[in-house]
Amino acid sequence: FLPSDYQAIVARSSTSLDSLNFSSKKQLYLSLSDNPILIDDNKKKCYLLSARDLSIESGNNNMHWLWFPLAESRFRKVAELHHVRLFDICGKMNTSMLSPKTNYVVYLVYKLRRKTHGFHRFPPMASVGTTEGVEDCKQTVCLSRPKREPRKQNPLLPKWRKDGWFESKLGEYFNEGGENDELQIRLMEVEAGTVKSGLIVEGIEIRPTKG
Repeated sequence: FLPSDYQAIVARSSTSLDSLNFSSKKQLYLSLSDNPILIDDNKKKCYLLSARDLSIESGNNNMHWLWFPLAESRFRKVAELHHVRLFDICGKMNTSMLSPKTNYVVYLVYKLRRKTHGFHRFPPMASVGTTEGVEDCKQTVCLSRPKREPRKQNPLLPKWRKDGWFESKLGEYFNEGGENDELQIRLMEVEAGTVKSGLIVEGIEIRPTKG
């Protein structure tokens, strides 16, 4: 599955166009599934880590997580939380891949089944920071929208994206540039001991703030 404007998106990539020249859409799709491209967003780089790029607690145990293709996903497979009590997802990337002197916002890109358990009463905690001592940005993450829409816009509530997914903010990170640090993004809830299920993970997106 490729979006209708995939050619325009590829043209904005910082990756050599020759390396993305395939004879069929299927070959291009398979290549992008394994090697996501960096897109030039107002000369700033953004990145989407697929679910397969993430370290997921019990992620290889099909009693806890299920992996399957989804038409609206840009990757080969997504991860669905089936049944866990210890919820822990971690993504890492080198800060040299990001634009210098740029503030980034980090989002979880996901869907929810109609029957989702364990996240409303005990929401997970997110942390964003580097492994070289930069203080983490920590916050509680709301994955489900309230039954009644709030009168005022709340930036902490999940938002519906045009690509058919939800996104929920995990935190922010300012990339100074010049360092060779590792950015670590973590979303976890391991204390309540309640069963969690119904979350479908596309990945974690790191993109520059607008303005």
